[in-house]
Amino acid sequence: MLSNNIYQEQHIPSQFERFWRSYRSNSLAMFALWCFGALVLIVLSAGWIAPHDPFTQTHHILQPPSWSHNGSVEYFLGTDNFGRDILSRLLIGAQLTFGYGLLITFIATIIGCAIGIFAGMTKGLLSSTLNHLLDTVMSIPTLLLAIIFVAFLGTGEFNILLAICLALIPRFIRSIYLAVNAEIAKDYNIAARLDGANAFHLLWSSILPNLSTIIAAEMTMAISMAILDISALGFLGLGAQDPTPEWGTMLGQAVDLIYIAPWTVTLPGLFIMFAVIVINLMGEGIRDSLSAGTE
Repeated sequence: MLSNNIYQEQHIPSQFERFWRSYRSNSLAMFALWCFGALVLIVLSAGWIAPHDPFTQTHHILQPPSWSHNGSVEYFLGTDNFGRDILSRLLIGAQLTFGYGLLITFIATIIGCAIGIFAGMTKGLLSSTLNHLLDTVMSIPTLLLAIIFVAFLGTGEFNILLAICLALIPRFIRSIYLAVNAEIAKDYNIAARLDGANAFHLLWSSILPNLSTIIAAEMTMAISMAILDISALGFLGLGAQDPTPEWGTMLGQAVDLIYIAPWTVTLPGLFIMFAVIVINLMGEGIRDSLSAGTE
């Protein structure tokens, strides 16, 4: 094979190149990445691509989707019991469920990783107390923690986002704390410390690069949990209130119509399921590729 390289040494791929080669070879993960990109694009452009106003009530009440005999292309996915276009409400709802799920997971990741790294790098009473406290908090399901926070903060969109973010932070603290403790105890870090390396040098050059797999796994799980928790609280009536087109709220408001208008229930549920599956498939590919790059 012809090459313009005058040196005989073979090009050694970087860590990102090894990661991308491994990830690109996984067709299922690549499909999930394209779907994730489409969801992000929908979140960013929902206000422009929505065919109708999601809050406008029309006289087309419970009109079935366009592929039905009584359907219409104007309302492609049909309308709800107030005559509102379901497609427009699902597109705008992607911002409230999927978009906010990404946002609060990003915030929880930054806060949780910072506290977890600080706790893992320190020793003594503070680290031990935090460890036992997190063991207690982790025994409580995230959704139950979010409901407890909502009970104190009150209902509403901002309050449930704050509650879910607070409920996700202990997961990151616990995982990063254990990972940092395990890394510090390894032989090469002990040898580097004996050679005079300070804590910041160990953290930057040795510990943080080995936390990428842990962070990717926790972020994937946290995004899925955030989407499900936002939808669950909306379904229970503790989150966004009608007429806000949040997917869980749409599902909860239409559950009584499952026999006479099943599309009003199945479509929001399918969107929630699709988003969670895409996140899990993409996260699985990222974890496998990072592990392969490390090995």
